[in-house]
Amino acid sequence: MKNYYKISEISRLYNIGPDSLRYYEKLGILKPKRDTNGYRLYSLKELYKLNMIRDLRSLDFSMEQIREYLEKQSIDNTLALLHEEQTLLRTRIKELKKREQIIRNRITELTALSVLTAGSFTVKECPARSCVQLNEYITRDEEMDFLIKKLHKKHENKVQDFGTQTIGAFFSMEELANGIPNVYTSVFFVLEETTDDCDFMLPDGKYLSCHYRGSYEQNALRVRELLEYAAKKGLPLAGKPFEIYEIDNRDTICPEEFLTEIQVRIMDRPSM
Repeated sequence: MKNYYKISEISRLYNIGPDSLRYYEKLGILKPKRDTNGYRLYSLKELYKLNMIRDLRSLDFSMEQIREYLEKQSIDNTLALLHEEQTLLRTRIKELKKREQIIRNRITELTALSVLTAGSFTVKECPARSCVQLNEYITRDEEMDFLIKKLHKKHENKVQDFGTQTIGAFFSMEELANGIPNVYTSVFFVLEETTDDCDFMLPDGKYLSCHYRGSYEQNALRVRELLEYAAKKGLPLAGKPFEIYEIDNRDTICPEEFLTEIQVRIMDRPSM
């Protein structure tokens, strides 16, 4: 076994770019010697340090923490580091379990939604829902996608998982009245937990609901059908209709597989 290795050999062995190795040297963590031609030569001791750097960086230790540890390595410092690693790993495991549960829930939900029968009208009881919102006049799918990304960027600390985030939009009632589909006045996220730190609340109560599959170009017709059903059944409205995107381009590139829910809050009928 060789006692010294060139920077190109170390770079290939550890899959670390030469610039990173030079950076570690600049920080004083690695201290290669030079051959007669000025080329860096790394000893077996430096390889040991690279193992430590790789393992600690995978746990998000800073380079300053790693440098300090390697300079003051002792049993006490190693035990302290191992306890910190253990805490970080437990946190990581907790986060992974939480992520696994989110994915498991989405699998169950998406499986059920994929076979849901669309087109029928139902009245459902909904809890209060905290929402964050961007108000913008939206006329194209590309504009909607951009605003959704913008809203996510603004509130990513409140969104557990963008792929499972409940996204909705309020219609432009003026455009719908003129039979023009797919025009909105705002897009919003329904937050996982009820909180006062939001832009508005969807109140608790009864909501008239229907689902449709396919292109959003049909939503003017679907809203009109929903409102006609409410009038026919004597269900007075207590708000404006909005869409919830149950299956969208986060799940499929096939528009015929999209599933959208239209909701509108209705007033409770007075008890007799």
